[in-house]
Amino acid sequence: MAELTLDDVTKVFTEDDGNEITAVDEVSVDIEDGEFLVLVGPSGCGKSTTLRMIAGLETITTGEIRLAGRRINEKPPAERDIAMVFQSYALYPHMTVQQNMSFGLEESTEMNDDEIESKVADTAELMEIKELLDRKPSDLSGGQQQRVALGRAIVRAPEAFLMDEPLSNLDAKLRATMRTELQRIQDDLDVTTVYVTHDQTEAMTMGDRIAILNDGILQQVGTPLECYHTPNNRFVAGFIGDPSMNFFEMDVDGETLVIDRFEYPLKPAQQEAISGRSDVVFGIRPEDIRIKEPGGLSDNYQFEVTVDVVEPRGDENTIHLTFDRSVDDPVTFTATVSGLRNISAGDEVVATFPPDSIHLFDTDSGVAVHNRTFDSEDATHQVL
Repeated sequence: MAELTLDDVTKVFTEDDGNEITAVDEVSVDIEDGEFLVLVGPSGCGKSTTLRMIAGLETITTGEIRLAGRRINEKPPAERDIAMVFQSYALYPHMTVQQNMSFGLEESTEMNDDEIESKVADTAELMEIKELLDRKPSDLSGGQQQRVALGRAIVRAPEAFLMDEPLSNLDAKLRATMRTELQRIQDDLDVTTVYVTHDQTEAMTMGDRIAILNDGILQQVGTPLECYHTPNNRFVAGFIGDPSMNFFEMDVDGETLVIDRFEYPLKPAQQEAISGRSDVVFGIRPEDIRIKEPGGLSDNYQFEVTVDVVEPRGDENTIHLTFDRSVDDPVTFTATVSGLRNISAGDEVVATFPPDSIHLFDTDSGVAVHNRTFDSEDATHQVL
């Protein structure tokens, strides 16, 4: 077990025509001993390339990677004391589960056969695959193969685990089960782990912290709740959360934000945050919008809107609303309500945008200039 540090790590690929593509651009992050860090972002953002550089499968253009304080840039993969779990599981098809799990120990350690057999048996019991040791990968389900791949990594007792979307080949129900299992196993082993995924649900539910990448650039590193409630920029705010945060590009008119269909008065702290700007991007998450039956508007944060589309999800309904369905280009946004609530397309309702729940972003850079009220200690106490 050890700390893992990425210090201005950059990867530049050169195409056949000589053009250079920067896949990872000066990424720096300190991963604590025993921490579970999730690298998340859209396809092509550089997360798998970053993982492969840590593993030694890709060379580093510039920067430094340190494991337990030791520079490992020039070390071959076999000498890095890192175990990697691939998306495809990469099991040897002609070998049994026992042989697959033993192979790394046979090749990289001086353990005798009895020691290896004991180590594999203990790991198989941990992974609940002891009865599968004599089977070959073709005789296993996807979930069982995934457990074998994990067991093969665990049996080596490395200083760090790297996992490249290991759950993506599983069905939704099994993926949810394995998320819980992976967290339990990582917690039991207390091994530094870097986990790559494009699935924000996995990122939010599994990581001690998450690192969000876009176009090879690190956007934010923080706890899941920090990234969700206090995003660094508009990209993070839009990428984390399902349904995504609502955004409105609005003009600043004194103490009020203005768009064609509605106006929104700002509190003093919000006014100060956008001082000197002529326009901003207004953001609010769907679950923060309150929906009530039509009636008199009681304050300046309430607006009469029309339900456009309802998406039932069981525990909740995702509803798409518009300020004016009659125009060609209506302003639309999304809210969530209880799944028990009877609501239909065409209903007239009142939407409230609470002032303590809004976010404001710079129009040009996307940088957050004001985030919603969020107390991480209070949130932790509520979870406990």
